[in-house]
Amino acid sequence: MSTHTEHQAPQGREPLDVNDPRLSRFEIVQEGARRDDIEIVHYEPQVVPGSKAERRLTRTVATMFLLTGAAATAFLVIYIWWPWKWEAGRGGDKFYTPLLGLTLGVALLGIGFGILTWGKKLLPKEVSIQDRHDQPGSPEDRRITGETMLYMADELGVKRRPLLGISLLAGLAPVGAVVAAPLVGGLISDPHKNNQMFTTGFKPASDGKRIRLIREDGRPIRPADVSVGGQLTVFPGIEGGVSNKHADSPTLLIHLREDDAQKSRAANERKGHGDYMWGNYVAFSKICTHAGCPASLYEQQTNRLLCPCHQSQFLITDNAKPVFGPANRPLPQLPIEVDEEGFFVARSDYTETIGPDFWERP
Repeated sequence: MSTHTEHQAPQGREPLDVNDPRLSRFEIVQEGARRDDIEIVHYEPQVVPGSKAERRLTRTVATMFLLTGAAATAFLVIYIWWPWKWEAGRGGDKFYTPLLGLTLGVALLGIGFGILTWGKKLLPKEVSIQDRHDQPGSPEDRRITGETMLYMADELGVKRRPLLGISLLAGLAPVGAVVAAPLVGGLISDPHKNNQMFTTGFKPASDGKRIRLIREDGRPIRPADVSVGGQLTVFPGIEGGVSNKHADSPTLLIHLREDDAQKSRAANERKGHGDYMWGNYVAFSKICTHAGCPASLYEQQTNRLLCPCHQSQFLITDNAKPVFGPANRPLPQLPIEVDEEGFFVARSDYTETIGPDFWERP
C-alpha cells in the first residue's frame, strides 16, 4: 500500500448504507476504504478459485507446512532420544548437535517459504492510496473494520482451502513444542543423573581406591617429576581419563617454592582445606570459572594462573582466588597425597563444582 497527501476523495458521492443486506462484503470494504480516504485503485485475484493453479499452489504451501511439522517432530525425537553422551570413536553422539541444527533449520525454512508462497502467489494483488487524517471512529466505522477483517480472513482462503489450515496447524504445533522442549528438557531427562554435574574423573572407585594423577600419556606422577616452581597438567588415572569423556577433570599440579607454599597452606587453613596440599604441592582445576576455558598460563614469579580467553587471573597462594578479569569464583582445589608406591593420588574428588557457575550450583 502506498500513501500520499495530495489525493482527494471523489466529491458528490453519497455514502452507502453499510447495513444494506444487498451489499457484498467487498463492497462494504470498499465503502470503508473510501470513508477513510482510501481508494482501492487495483484489486486482482492471482488465481481463479477452484482452478488447477490454485490447487497446485495450495498443495505446494501445504507441503511446506507439513515439511515444517515433520522436521520439528524429528527435532523433538532427536532431542529426547538420540544418544548425546560422549563415546569413544565415531558414536552416534557425534551427530546429535548437527542433527538438531539441521532439523530446526528445515522447520524454519519450511514455514518461511510456505508463508511467502501463500502471500505472493495465492493472495490477491492490491494497490491503494490514502489521505492521512485523525478522526474518531463511529459505530459504522467499527462495522466496516469488522467486515474488513472478515473479508481478509476470507481472502486467506482457509475456508475454501481447508488443506492449508490443516497443514498450517500440523506444522506449527510441533514448532511450538520445539520452543518449549529446552524449557521442559529437565523434566524429560534428569540432568543430574548419576550426579554427573558434581563429580569428575577423580571420584574414588567403588571399592574406595583413590585415583592416581597421570600425564597425558598415562604415566603416573611422582613428586620428583615436578621441579620447584614448575607445574604439570594431570588427568585422572582411569579409562578415558585423558579424553573428552572426562573433559571436566584436567588439573594443574604445581610445586610451590617454600615461602609460597607456606602462604598457600595458611590460606587453606583459613578456608578449612588444611589437608588439601601435600608438602609444597598444590593442585587446582584448569577449567576457568568464567567461561570454561583452560586456565593454564602459570607465572611462577607472581604465582598467578592466567586464562587466555578473557584474561582472568587467579592467585594460587590464596586458594586460586580471582584477582583480575571477569571470573568471580576461585578455581576448585583438588585434595592430593602420595600413595604407598610414591605416586600422587587424589584424596577425594573435588569438593566444589568445576567450571562456570550455573543456577543449580549450591
